[in-house]
Amino acid sequence: MATTATPDAATAHGLANTPAVTPDPDPREVRVVLYGRADFDDPASHQGTTLKGIAERVARLAGFQFAGGYDAATHSQAGGKFYFVPSDTLVGLDAARQLGIAGLGDLFGGVVPHAFIGTKAISHGLVSPDARAPEGWSEDFAARVRPHVLPGYTAFSLDDARRAAVPMLRDGKVRVKEPCGIGGLGQQVVANEAELDAALQALDAGRVAAEGVVLERNLDSVITFSVGQVEIGGLQASYCGTQDLTPNNIGQQVYGGSTLRVVRGTLESLLAHPIEAHLRDAVRAAVAYHAAAVECFPGVLVSRCNYDVAMGTDNGQPRLGVLEQSWRVGGATGAELAALAAFQADPACVRATACTREIYGADAPVPEDADVYFQGEDRNVGALTKYARLESVTDGHT
Repeated sequence: MATTATPDAATAHGLANTPAVTPDPDPREVRVVLYGRADFDDPASHQGTTLKGIAERVARLAGFQFAGGYDAATHSQAGGKFYFVPSDTLVGLDAARQLGIAGLGDLFGGVVPHAFIGTKAISHGLVSPDARAPEGWSEDFAARVRPHVLPGYTAFSLDDARRAAVPMLRDGKVRVKEPCGIGGLGQQVVANEAELDAALQALDAGRVAAEGVVLERNLDSVITFSVGQVEIGGLQASYCGTQDLTPNNIGQQVYGGSTLRVVRGTLESLLAHPIEAHLRDAVRAAVAYHAAAVECFPGVLVSRCNYDVAMGTDNGQPRLGVLEQSWRVGGATGAELAALAAFQADPACVRATACTREIYGADAPVPEDADVYFQGEDRNVGALTKYARLESVTDGHT
């Protein structure tokens, strides 16, 4: 966050019924810049190419100019107003201030005062008061979100991780998760102490000390929901939807896309629309998680938030909980932008359904009306196609 005073929670998390913050300068003079990736023009990088595509579409929606990657030397000398599209959540309030990020109208994503706040690590508390914790840790946050997440702990040492997980194994399987893993990678399920010890021994102790490790109840028959809110150039939308898994080029099950039901306005606006009971529960859990984050971690600033909420069974009993937050460009962003474009094009449009798809392998079928973000051979994951698509729109009378 770029202001020295801490904003009130409603303004920071954008969940109140207040208008989106817009920049003061003429929008045509604002330049959208990528931040955090140098490979946005590399055709063999699906992440860089996708980020560039997101930034270009954000610029069109807001009426800004797209100016490529941010270069501190060149752009600081040129002056002017910038709108940032970072590849990841920005860490450090002073660093954000130096970039000129002073509010929601200055970036697509989020700013946090400490790195762990932007990862899965914040979703659970410590195993005991004497457990190792990083600067800025908040047990108040862990207490507030406990009813809205799955049972679990976060540990910043391998000893604390084992101390937390062993009692959990008495009630069933435990999922061991690296806090910075994405797309379902960096995690495994353990059923006994031998498997737990093997999983922990495979982790780097220094990395655990810096980033943490999450020990969480494993659910069966899981469905993962996406819940989020986004603001760009005076447009504001919120959504709930489902995620799909797909096999990658080596057969692992990874993120395969999202289908979102999007409405104008805040997540409270979303709750005013007819949605199924389980989706309503997912939205309420995400709202509670987000409100706790901005109130317990002063300085958090978010213009794009997405929450993964899992629903499944735990020893045969239904359970629902927030898995993690994403305060940056994510897998669902293409669908978010497709819905925002529909809202911008038709003031009468109040609801939209949009999707993203990630398909591994060559010659993937692509619908004619799809907005393709990447199609080619990525140097790390192989053949991949990524696209977004607007599926339907609804006016206020339907």
